[in-house]
Amino acid sequence: MSVPEQQRTGGAGRLYGVGLGPGDPALMTVRAVQIIGEADVVAYHSARHGRSIARSIAAQYIRADHIEEALVYPVTTETTDHPGGYRGALDEFYAEAAARLAVHLDAGRTVAVLAEGDPLFYGSYQHMHKRLADRYETEVIPGVTSVSAAAARLGTPLVEAEEVLTILPGTLPEEELTARLAATDSAVVMKLGRTFPAVRRAFEASGRLPEARYVERATMAGERTGDLADTDADTVPYFAVAVLPSRIDTPRPEPVPGRGEVVVVGTGPAGPLWLTPETRGALAAADDVVGYTTYLD
Repeated sequence: MSVPEQQRTGGAGRLYGVGLGPGDPALMTVRAVQIIGEADVVAYHSARHGRSIARSIAAQYIRADHIEEALVYPVTTETTDHPGGYRGALDEFYAEAAARLAVHLDAGRTVAVLAEGDPLFYGSYQHMHKRLADRYETEVIPGVTSVSAAAARLGTPLVEAEEVLTILPGTLPEEELTARLAATDSAVVMKLGRTFPAVRRAFEASGRLPEARYVERATMAGERTGDLADTDADTVPYFAVAVLPSRIDTPRPEPVPGRGEVVVVGTGPAGPLWLTPETRGALAAADDVVGYTTYLD
């Protein structure tokens, strides 16, 4: 995205949001490498321990004469005594980080903000983008997402034909996750770690646990894949995803004789747009649908 010429700060530098891909430096794009090489300033986010996954991915392209800006989060998952709570602490951090980058941009320097995966897909960069892109000439370099990397490492299609893929954060309430998993064809649940027990229960409650796969640190050192049902909750890091692959040509468990189930669903007042996720999921999973002709239609 580029702002109109009249809106730009006179003599200002250029801002880049650089997608680094899922972790393997070999999966960085040529454009990403080019921009890092041309930048005056390389910025990246990290937790308070100071280690940055983004910087480690791009390390071989960072020069000694680069100006580095480490944007260190004040909190990650822990509690905070900030008067505005967790959200207030992060909003203040993003504002301060954007102000630091603006100093470089006002001085005419080119700033490359590194982002794991894609900068605008659950990425930390997007908070800088929203605060700076209307003031400075800006370009976003897309990157391979963890979703694509997970499917590649599993060696299975995510979606095919008219299937619907749903991307879900594991931080959603368990009931919402259950409903959305039941109602979709394929899904990827991100942001696991401490959310994993609730995510696994949602897969089980939606009846999708037998299909679910697990991918940890796709393309990175320590990569692990397997069935979600067999994954130990105590070993799951934040950089892991749960995957429901394409259902086309995938064998499904045969129903157990004598173990059927009747589910009564409300269809709402006015057609498909008024169905709840739970209802859509129940209809999609049903072997037989019984009802008044108008309701069936």
